[in-house]
Amino acid sequence: MRPLSRRSLIRTALTGAVGVAAGVAGSREVSDWFGWDRPPVRGGYAAAADDLSAVKHADVAIRYRVDTTQQLVALTFDDGPAPQWTPMVLDALDAANVPATFFMVGENLEKHADLVRGRLARHEIGNHSWSHADLATLDLQEVGRELERTHEAIQRLTGRTPTLMRPPFGHLGGSTVLAAARMGYTITLWSEAMHEIRYKGDPAAQARYIVDAVKPGTIVLAHDEGDDRRLVTVRGLPAMFDGLRRRGFRFVTVSELLASATPSPGPAVASHKPLPG
Repeated sequence: MRPLSRRSLIRTALTGAVGVAAGVAGSREVSDWFGWDRPPVRGGYAAAADDLSAVKHADVAIRYRVDTTQQLVALTFDDGPAPQWTPMVLDALDAANVPATFFMVGENLEKHADLVRGRLARHEIGNHSWSHADLATLDLQEVGRELERTHEAIQRLTGRTPTLMRPPFGHLGGSTVLAAARMGYTITLWSEAMHEIRYKGDPAAQARYIVDAVKPGTIVLAHDEGDDRRLVTVRGLPAMFDGLRRRGFRFVTVSELLASATPSPGPAVASHKPLPG
C-alpha cells in the first residue's frame, strides 16, 4: 500500500471530522469536542436561516451611509438616555436647532424617560436593544425579546414607533438580521465616529476631524451615555455644527437621510440582436 501524502491525510481527517459532526450534530459529544454550544452544522447561534418562519419581508436594508447628491449628514447618539450626558446633548442640539437620531437602550429609557419627555420634537428614536447585549451572540428568540421589549417601551414612553435599529457594538449576526426582518426595521450602522480616546481633552480637534471627514450621506456615531470620555464630544458639538454648516451641510435624521438616497441605476438590458456573422 502506498503511504498517504500529507495532503491526503489532512483531507481524510477533515472529511471524517465533518462526517462525525453531521451525524451527531447537536449532541453533547460534538459540543464538547468542538467547544460549541450549538454546532454551526445545525445553524449556530448567529445563523441567518435557522428559522425562516421569522421572515416577513423580502430583504433587510443595512445602511452604513446613504448615496445622495445632497449635502446632508445624520448625527446619531447611542446608549442613552442617561443623566450625565443626555441633557447636555439635547441642550447643544436645541441651541443650534439640529436634529439627531437617538438609538436608545430600552432599560435606560425605562429608568430615565423624564430626561427626554417633551424634548424629542425634532429628533428620531431608534432601537438599540433592551440591555445593550451583544446580539450577535444570541439566538433568534433572545434577540427578538431584546428588540421587542425596547420597541414597546419606545412606543409607550415616547409615543413613537421606531423603524430603525442599531445592534450594540455594531455586531451583526444572522439572528439579528432575521429579527430585524420580522419587525420591519432598517439596520443602521455608521460611516464616521467620534474618536474620544484619540482626542481626549481636545474637543476642538475632535470637532475638526468630523468636519473634515463628513461627506454627503454620512452617518456619524456618537454617544450620550458612558464615562467622562463623552465630554470631548459634548463640548465639541457647537464647533462641529458650525464647521459643517460652513461647508454647506444640513443636519437631518437618519430616516430623512434615507429618503434622500439617489436612485440606483436599473439593471442593464441585454441586447437580443443577432451576433455578427
